[in-house]
Amino acid sequence: VCFIPGGLDCSISFVSHVLGKVCVHGRQKEILSVLVPRLTDLSKSDCIWQRICWRLVECVPDRWMEAVVLGFVQSSCGADVLSRMLGNLVVKNKKAQFVVTQKVLLLQYGHSTAVLQNLLGYLSLDSLRRALLIKVLQELLETWGSSSAVKHSPPEQQQYISKAILICLSHLKEPEIESCRQELLTGMMEGVKCHLDSNLPQIRRLGMIVAESISSKINTDGPVLKFQYEEDEEARELKSLLVQTPLNCVVPSLPDDENEKADASLPLVVESNKKSHTAAPVMPDEELNAELDSDDDLIPYDMSEDKELKTKAPVYIRDCIEVLTGSEDVEKWEATVKAIENLVRKNPAATREVSVELAKVLLHLEEKTCIEDFVELRQRAQVAVLTTDPIPVAKYLTSQFYSLNYSLRQRMDILDVLVLAAQELSCPKSHGKTKHSGAQKSCIQLLPRSDSSKDWRRIVDERIKSKTRRFATGQSQVELASGPNEFNSVAGYFFFPLIQHFDRPLTTFDLLGEDHFVLGRLVHTLAVLMYLAVNTVGVAAMGKALLEFVWTLRFHTDSYVRQGLLSCISSLLFSVPRERLLEDMMEELLETQSWLGDVVEKDPDGDCRRLALQNLLLMENLKKKLKTVPS
Repeated sequence: VCFIPGGLDCSISFVSHVLGKVCVHGRQKEILSVLVPRLTDLSKSDCIWQRICWRLVECVPDRWMEAVVLGFVQSSCGADVLSRMLGNLVVKNKKAQFVVTQKVLLLQYGHSTAVLQNLLGYLSLDSLRRALLIKVLQELLETWGSSSAVKHSPPEQQQYISKAILICLSHLKEPEIESCRQELLTGMMEGVKCHLDSNLPQIRRLGMIVAESISSKINTDGPVLKFQYEEDEEARELKSLLVQTPLNCVVPSLPDDENEKADASLPLVVESNKKSHTAAPVMPDEELNAELDSDDDLIPYDMSEDKELKTKAPVYIRDCIEVLTGSEDVEKWEATVKAIENLVRKNPAATREVSVELAKVLLHLEEKTCIEDFVELRQRAQVAVLTTDPIPVAKYLTSQFYSLNYSLRQRMDILDVLVLAAQELSCPKSHGKTKHSGAQKSCIQLLPRSDSSKDWRRIVDERIKSKTRRFATGQSQVELASGPNEFNSVAGYFFFPLIQHFDRPLTTFDLLGEDHFVLGRLVHTLAVLMYLAVNTVGVAAMGKALLEFVWTLRFHTDSYVRQGLLSCISSLLFSVPRERLLEDMMEELLETQSWLGDVVEKDPDGDCRRLALQNLLLMENLKKKLKTVPS
């Protein structure tokens, strides 16, 4: 009940009911776009209107409270405006408190950053509500640090929660940080571990940014956490949330006269700065002579024509192995690393004699000096060796993938080399032949008179071509390279050894356990190898083995692994002939189709849902093609 200037009392509960009914039917934007600006102006300087606003939302029934509160949060143009509209509603009404502190922050993630800033800023503007702000921060950190939440929630929700944490941190004061320092530190340590264990780069970077922000807040005097990651627009936006935005962000503009005066004063400042910089202190001659060194009188040698001596790289493959394994000459080692790829490709016969030994040396090769693009040079050399002698080198690399005493980096290097070599082997070699179907250049360069008869014949032909008008001609076309698919005969050596021992844990390597990131890379590698094996002899056997592999891991908790499994299904449908799919894998494909339907409906990861839907469409197209084929 409020007091009206006319001396009458009235209840606004009817208006509250109407507002709640309209909002719950999805018309918040229409009514609040008119109501909120008007109430904002009226409540700015009148406490009576503020009480009317509070009473208006307090009288809304609980069943409609969520729609009304969300409408006000989205329509208000700042946290101070929202505070005048709602008052301490979250303290008085349990339903409103649940919506503000739980549903909007933890159960939903589609709201904009401005909505988060309004909501959390509203909680920070009153002493009664600040306790809720600290409680919200603790619950957000608990969710952020939950390994189950990181695995099963989509990246968009992780980003949403990270933004909410950073905005909460921006509103905390020093006494509040001091009181909950231990909780912040515990939540940071648990959360950063879960995020760094993720296979998705976006999730790992979110963990780094939030951990850095929490560390900078709780350790203002001591050392803080610092990670290395790419500074893009998203990272800068997240870091900017840690700085509290002022309530009124409108910058007052100068009048036109004052702008002109300010512009006119700029050249004077610049000119005065120039004068101050050009003025140099005058030193006495005695001090200048004392500072001069006797060596200044010496004339330097002229080294303009000197050339740097370059160390020659070895010209034999065996010499390269000796330099890479035991040479102490750093310059010779660098020259060998840079030249090894070209040397291998120019001498295939010599490379085949020591291919496995050279592959072993390159796999274990470590950077002795700071050589530019060392990782790329080593990888290209490994690919050259593998493409030169595919079968023995592929046997060696695939056997070493599941061996002991290898780092995860080396195992992933093996997968990368296998994929790049398979791509190179599956592509036909281009010989650079061109068909000249277009007009040549109009300008002809004349040769001296002493040239042979062939030269003047060429000059005449070029002049004739330059004067001849041709219609419907195009540019010179490069003949499409054609040749046998070299990957055809070796695809099985690349594929089957990788798929055999994935479920056998080693002392330092467990694909089904903590090394799930390497498992994701393995699954994606198998998908690429399956795709490149199209039209090969063993593609049907590869497809059947890959389908069994996918079926074993289909419920893996890591989204990166599931994305790779769905990519394997796509590669299989592309590569295996449909006749073989029907004969050999019909029952498995029906079970796979049912699983893909569940992924589309229930998988929390958006990329997994998209890939599953694409596979279902491929299966439908396959069915249509089979129906059109006459029996």
